Amino acid sequence: MRLKDLEIFIVAPPAPGWGGRYWIFPKLTTACGITGYGECYASSVGPQAMKAVIEDVFARYMEGENPENIEMMFRRAYSSGFTQRPDPTVMGAFSGLEIACWDILGKARNRPVWALLGGRMNDRIRSYTYLYPEPGRIDPDFWVDPDMAAEAALRFVDMGFTAVKFDPAGPYTLRGGHQPAMSDISRSVAFCRAIREAVGDRADLLFGTHGQFTTAGAIRLGQALEPYLPLWYEEPIPPDNLAEFATVAASVRVPLATGERLTTKAEFGALLRHGGVKILQPALGRVGGIWEAKKIAAMAEVFNAEMAPHLYAGPVEWAANVHLAASIPNLLIAETIETGGEFHLKLIRNSIRWEAGYILPPEAPGLGIEFDEDLARAHPYRGTRLHLEMQEAPCDYSNGNRFEGGAPAGT
Repeated sequence: MRLKDLEIFIVAPPAPGWGGRYWIFPKLTTACGITGYGECYASSVGPQAMKAVIEDVFARYMEGENPENIEMMFRRAYSSGFTQRPDPTVMGAFSGLEIACWDILGKARNRPVWALLGGRMNDRIRSYTYLYPEPGRIDPDFWVDPDMAAEAALRFVDMGFTAVKFDPAGPYTLRGGHQPAMSDISRSVAFCRAIREAVGDRADLLFGTHGQFTTAGAIRLGQALEPYLPLWYEEPIPPDNLAEFATVAASVRVPLATGERLTTKAEFGALLRHGGVKILQPALGRVGGIWEAKKIAAMAEVFNAEMAPHLYAGPVEWAANVHLAASIPNLLIAETIETGGEFHLKLIRNSIRWEAGYILPPEAPGLGIEFDEDLARAHPYRGTRLHLEMQEAPCDYSNGNRFEGGAPAGT
């Protein structure tokens, strides 16, 4: 087999757009006609620029290569431009292409990808979702109202979820870490209290942040959450100083989780060596792909750490997560958008099943998905903004902070 052709779909999910402004799906075709689909999560440049990066990485390091040679292609991309260091843009491009190679390999062997990763450890994959409003009942107050959050949590738990995530702790600013406003701490505590009262011990609470806080600010907020026993406190400080996670962990009695913005085993290895974080959340469309994530899972075993694959993207990254999760012994849980996401599932023709809180690993060859190219082409992204963006304005200590969870507004 030889990799021959590349096509890239840049798809805008229709409103409400859970999963981000757009999703990037590379499609690879071999000279013998086998196709594979992947997804690139990293998007630190605009969609057209990212398309050019994907095309360059493919032409430079993968075109004409046997898709079996994952390790060689990874080393070429990782060494791109004399770097040999984690570059989120190049590795994001490679990640989506690498996922597509696994889809091809599974189809060529008529086996699901998990079977090529050491076989299936997990027959069912425990899943969680962010709290989202009911369809047709989207209210800007949902993201800041503890009672609305508790109502949503109970709705999802009644569906079968045993864990729900929420992030009421204030703005994500490009200014780096800040001290939380007291109103942000009060609202965070109110969310935990209301949700815990609504669901009791039927579900774990997953407290999300996005690198908002200084080390001291993360400790203040984390200590306020302790009475509600969250399963994790996610990315409380910016991901560019991995050593500081250990300082937060030493002062907060809630397990720390992080990894959505980390790239390759190099960064995850440093995180594990520094200590403090025992729940790793790689985004497979950014981290280097499925094989790199498998290596990270193996490293995590040595540190008695668990894996919780991240998802705020489209259904192909979800499929990659599912195959990784099915194959590893130290799986904690995998993120899902609601019970699979209405548009997500349409885009893969409902080819992955969610049942009573768990994802069922596909049995079909490759990723086990049926990607609907016509639907993808019918929803092109024509804007210039990024998949996700951070707020430029600083934290407001006088008037309180209002922010949106889930998908950003506008185009």
